[in-house]
Formats: sequence, C-alpha cells, structure tokens
Amino acid sequence: MARRKKNDTSIPTTAQQLGSVVKSARDIMRKDKGLSTDLDRLPMLTWIMFLKFVDDLEREEEDKAVLGSERFRPCIEPPYRWRDWAAPEGRITGPELLAFINQDECTRPDGTKGPGLFACLRGLRDNGSASSAGRRGVISTVFSGIANRMSSGYLLRDVIDKVNAINFLARDELFTLGALYESMLKEMRDAAGDNGEFYTPRAVVRFMVEVMDPRLGEVVLDPACGTGGFLSESFAHLEKQCQTVEDRRTLQERSIFGGEAKALPYLLCEMNLLLHGLEAPQIDPGNSLRHKLTDLGDRDRVDLILTNPPFGGEEERGILRNFAAARL
Repeated sequence: MARRKKNDTSIPTTAQQLGSVVKSARDIMRKDKGLSTDLDRLPMLTWIMFLKFVDDLEREEEDKAVLGSERFRPCIEPPYRWRDWAAPEGRITGPELLAFINQDECTRPDGTKGPGLFACLRGLRDNGSASSAGRRGVISTVFSGIANRMSSGYLLRDVIDKVNAINFLARDELFTLGALYESMLKEMRDAAGDNGEFYTPRAVVRFMVEVMDPRLGEVVLDPACGTGGFLSESFAHLEKQCQTVEDRRTLQERSIFGGEAKALPYLLCEMNLLLHGLEAPQIDPGNSLRHKLTDLGDRDRVDLILTNPPFGGEEERGILRNFAAARL
C-alpha cells in the first residue's frame, strides 16, 4: 500500500487553526461576485467540505479493506473523487475547474471526456449496485439541490486549497467544525427566522433527548429536522446502548429518521449525521406535510418525535388541503 503524502496524513489541527481555515475560506468567497451574502456562501462552503469529508471517510475505509484483503468500491469513482481533482497534486483551476464542476459534459481532470462533477454526483442514485437508501443515494439527493454559485474558478481553487487543510476523521476537528457551523448558523438566524425557522440551542436539544430517553429498538423521528441537531444527539444517545453487531445494525438502519424540505439545512443535516457516524442517513428531502392525514396509518407510526417545528411559516394551499379533516 502506497504511503500517503504529507498533506494526506491525519494530522489534527487545533481549534484556532481550523477556525482560521474556515474564516480564510469565507474571506476568499467575499471577493467572488457570484456570492453576495452568507446565505450564498454557506451552502458553497458546505458542499465543498462535504466532498472532502466523503473522500477522507472512503480513504479510511479503503485502508481497512486493503488490510483485511477485501475488495473496496468507493461511492464516488475516479476521476470524481476529491483526491482526483481537488487535492493539490491533482489541481485544476480557473475556467477548467468551473467547466468540470458545472457542465453536463466536460473534459475531466484525467483528460477524458465525460459528465461534469455535479452531473455525475446527481446520477449516483441510478447505479444499480447501491440502494437509494445507501451513501450513493445520500450524495445524489444532496447534490440534486445544490448549484455552484462562484463565478471565478481561481477563487474557487483558493477555497478548495483551504479546505484541503481539514482532516475530517480527527475527532477533535469534528467537534470544532460542529461549533464553527453553529456559529455560522447563528449569523443566519435572523434571516432564517423570517421564514419561521429557528435553530434549537444544543443544550436544549441535549436536555430534551435525555428527558425522552430513547431506547434502542425505538424509532426516532424529526419531521422538520433542520440541520439534524435532535437526530444526531439521539444517535449518540442510542449508540451508547449498542453491545452487539445486531444492535449496531438496528441503530444504523431502523432508528433515526427525519424530513427537511429546504436544500441548505438538508445538506447540513446529511453532513452532520454522517460526521456523527450514521452511514446512510434516512432524511426525506420533501415536505413532511405533503402526505394526506387520512392516508397515514399504522405503518407510519414511530415511537418518539423529537422536533422544533417551524413557527410562523406559511404553507401552500395544496398542503393545507391535506389536513382539512383536522380543522376545527
């Protein structure tokens, strides 16, 4: 197995260094005329970090497979892995980088013709080797609602170089990154609140989960999960109860469910849950109220609903008709 280069090693950075990386990336984004506010910049920074995270995760899984003499197939195949186009040794920049990311057909980093990056990622769900509930389906769903808003491929390259300094598999960095995300979300809170969205403080989330005390084997649902605070805390709570392989299968496949209709919090939620160890988060990207009340039955029952629903938001008339029977 080839030894990795220095910039690929899992050398943890301090909280101060990580904060500096994120701040520098945001400062670079402010120079791009395609991004005007943090409502534009945060989704950009998030999908870039998401792809770096997936590659870090699959590097680790590949190493384990090699050590165990097992076959490993990545969710994202070459030349679309982060290391193929974003890592410093495989760098592309400027108009070439924008074309690779944005276009349906392009010249790829390896010199061949094929789909662009986003076109490839959106089509992962169609690969018959993985179910829509697997990681490929998660990536496909995430990028179905994401667009590259940066107009300068050179500035985008600078942002990518900054993100390359983050090691997503160092636990200290994960906790620090979570805190940084929360600080960025707080900056957006006033704007989000105008749409009836409010981010629940972590201390409140933890208290509610402890009081409800979900047990392994129960199904936890947050139908308006936002960035996934209740679900990630519930996952951590249930993980402490796992003692067998079957327990972990129950936790991974039949315990945590959510719904989030807006693209940015949906992306943040998927990344949040993946970072916490949920291998294929089962988050519905549609409006949880789109199902008619009269169509819901025993098959839709869950054991616990932990949520902070939107307040003050309005729904379209078609959604309101689904609950006509519940009106007083």
